Amino acid sequence: MTHHHDPAIDGAGHGTLSVASILAETAKRHPDRPALHFMGTTTDYRTLWDQTRAYAGALRDRGIGPGSRVAMIVPNVPDFARVYYAVLSLGAVVIPVHLLFKAGEIEFVLRDAEADLVVVAAPMLGEAIPAATAAGVPLVTVLLPPGGPDLPHLEAEAAAATPIERHVAVAPTAAATILYTSGTTGTPKGAVGSHLAHIEQVHCSLVDSFDLGPEDIVFGGLPFFHAFGQMAVLNMGVRVGASIILLPKFDPEEALALLDSYRATVFTAVPTMYVGMLEAAERSTARPPLRYAVSGGASLPVAVLEAFHRVYGAEVHEGYGLTETSPVVSTNGMEAPIGPGTVGRPMWGVDVAIADPEVEGRIDLLDGADALGEVVVRGHNLFKGYLGRPDATEEAVVDGWFRTGDLGTLDADGVLTIVDRKKDMIVRNGYNVYPSELEAVLARHEAVALSAVFGLPDDRHGQEVHAAVVLREGHEASADELVAYVKERVAAYKYPRVVHLVESLPIGASGKVLKRALVAEYAAPGTVAGPLTEPLAAQAR
Repeated sequence: MTHHHDPAIDGAGHGTLSVASILAETAKRHPDRPALHFMGTTTDYRTLWDQTRAYAGALRDRGIGPGSRVAMIVPNVPDFARVYYAVLSLGAVVIPVHLLFKAGEIEFVLRDAEADLVVVAAPMLGEAIPAATAAGVPLVTVLLPPGGPDLPHLEAEAAAATPIERHVAVAPTAAATILYTSGTTGTPKGAVGSHLAHIEQVHCSLVDSFDLGPEDIVFGGLPFFHAFGQMAVLNMGVRVGASIILLPKFDPEEALALLDSYRATVFTAVPTMYVGMLEAAERSTARPPLRYAVSGGASLPVAVLEAFHRVYGAEVHEGYGLTETSPVVSTNGMEAPIGPGTVGRPMWGVDVAIADPEVEGRIDLLDGADALGEVVVRGHNLFKGYLGRPDATEEAVVDGWFRTGDLGTLDADGVLTIVDRKKDMIVRNGYNVYPSELEAVLARHEAVALSAVFGLPDDRHGQEVHAAVVLREGHEASADELVAYVKERVAAYKYPRVVHLVESLPIGASGKVLKRALVAEYAAPGTVAGPLTEPLAAQAR
């Protein structure tokens, strides 16, 4: 049957939905609740929304409106929330930029995103000014102390502007954010996220996975420029009127002291932060009243999960997601007992399946429980596509499924286990070796703080298994001892033949170890040398 075109059926409709309402509504419902704790100062929700409306007024006077694109380079300080929600309240698209980006990387993002304006916190000006100048994008600062460079101050413009009355209404599928994925391959790609995907993330997490309310005090040390911190801490916390303790640069001692003094109830972090908190606990008796903890961003060794539960009395709920999935795909929520080593069940409304990783151009779903293959996802959480890269979007979303590039299994109960990144998998003598399995074994050794297992090209075996290991303070272990430790516990083809003892691991924004940096460091021309002890370039965590 054919029907005539009717906008009431075929059109986009008249419904609207905005991420800005997350703050606007809470300011109405919980005006006096503390929103943000920062450097000894507390801002309540009414004040935060008033400041945000003033910022929006200043941005509107600069010509920012629906469809404009505003980049922001701001750490986890109150200005992140003000700028983020102000841009969204105007119907504009916000582009939170990685704080560790250098001038060339910032310039790439500003050009690629065709940004109309960039808002920069004073500490980031050194890299941002040359980038904005080169890209020809106007720049406005926040937090600039008196006597700094002569630049426009958003605070001053906001004080002079008329605040907006209410946020602009936008279509649910309109673009809200452009988040640049770390790009394990080549240049970063801008993943465009919709208002709908962001809000569903928050609501599904709150209905099904996590018990969070206005009385909660949440740790805010995960970078907000990254999807995990933005959704699981900022937007979820603000949605329910919880308080967020802001920490711009993660330091375990400082984090523990803040969590204790503000009596934090929820700790949301990446695995490297969990390791840091365990080390801090050895030097401090402070134990905040945590109700539970959430981990994501990279795989959390079961030994670390167990130790955190033992030391802090809080169960760790591990989840899984990607920038392109806004970010949560699945989580060990509170509705069922957690499965250590798993990433739990898919979020409500999100379909997860296992596909043949070798098949290109179509999705070949594998039948039966526990089949190992590529994790593919569909649901309300999918991104709109990669900005200006329809080819890359087409490669990533096939037959309506997003290909994650991660290998995993689904058991009979629908619980997802991530085995490894497809591209991190090592093939030694034709056998598949999954680094995360070996990292979990190393994590159980009392002297090991952190490890990263990676493959290097090898003439005889195709690839050889290497591990870079950071030892715990005050503990000692030789490379040979660690090789022997793993060898005793796994099949002969798996254990690392070479262990490199290092001072630190190269760690990216989301707490993932940058395996490609390790491969580049140790892949000597020709053959690979024996155990090296030179420290890796220490990178900011």
